[in-house]
Amino acid sequence: MRSNSKALGVTLPALVAAGLVWGGCQGGGPSPEGGASLQGKVQIDGSSTVFPISQAVAEEFMNGQPGVNVTVAESGTTGGFKKFLNGEIEIADASRPIDVSEVQKAEEVGIEFFELPVAYDGLTVVVNPANDWCDSLTVAELKRIWEPGSGVKTWRDLRPEWPNEPIKLFGPGSDSGTFDYFTEAIVQEKRASRADYTQSEDDNILVMGVAGEKYGLGYFGLAYYEENKSKVKAVAIDGGSGPVSPSAETVANGTYSPLSRPILIYVNKKALERSEVKAFVAYYLEHAGQLASEVGYVPLSDAAYAAAKAVIEEGKSGTRFGGSSVIGKPMEEVLSGS
Repeated sequence: MRSNSKALGVTLPALVAAGLVWGGCQGGGPSPEGGASLQGKVQIDGSSTVFPISQAVAEEFMNGQPGVNVTVAESGTTGGFKKFLNGEIEIADASRPIDVSEVQKAEEVGIEFFELPVAYDGLTVVVNPANDWCDSLTVAELKRIWEPGSGVKTWRDLRPEWPNEPIKLFGPGSDSGTFDYFTEAIVQEKRASRADYTQSEDDNILVMGVAGEKYGLGYFGLAYYEENKSKVKAVAIDGGSGPVSPSAETVANGTYSPLSRPILIYVNKKALERSEVKAFVAYYLEHAGQLASEVGYVPLSDAAYAAAKAVIEEGKSGTRFGGSSVIGKPMEEVLSGS
């Protein structure tokens, strides 16, 4: 787990020499020559799940380019897309793919974008460490807990041998991409969820909620679990082949199903013509794998990062996800359209 910033020792001139600052990118602006210092700003907002990666990339990038101010905020995936489609930010962090209505809005306002997966995440279901009865849940049990109109009020409602105590639920709010993905994967309908739970777009608040409630249960991204293992306990999920615990290995190999997902950034195509934005995105894709690991997420394959770079190099704007989540398909295949 990455706890503080460490210089990666990769300068912008090195990126230029390696051909990673896409000089021919769809009308792209000039790349700096001879190590010239960049000036300007890059604004990022959106998913609290993606926030740790984008923040880590921003810190490292600004170490080498102090003339560029990269700001990273976390108003939730949906909130980030709203700002992105209003032209307020250059990059949107997203823990779900852009949906059909957001694509339509982009077309209406004339915003073209590049869709770039940057890592994998495993949505982690957690309980309080004092919970000594629940080590695993099936997908069907999770659906019973979270579906609209759920009749599950106590732990005993799930299994008769469990305590007759109310389940205290904590989860992301409706502006969260994590909320969208979880409901689609577990309830089988995006945004379909019971409403009687403590909601927050801030995953740290969800951690504190479960940590402070013996009968609590919640869900959020893997990085926040990894950062708070002493405060909450992960529950193994049985997707049909037996209980599997979330980890870098099970997320990467697809056995942690159906709660493994890609996390993404969306880049305004017009903004990418600016040298500072272009250099930052190039830096992001070059170092996303390493920094994802340091903040508790799972790197994509080398082939997937190469495919993400090709999306920009070849000017492949727009979405490859068709307005919904792609479960279990390698990102290099999604990006190449195969």
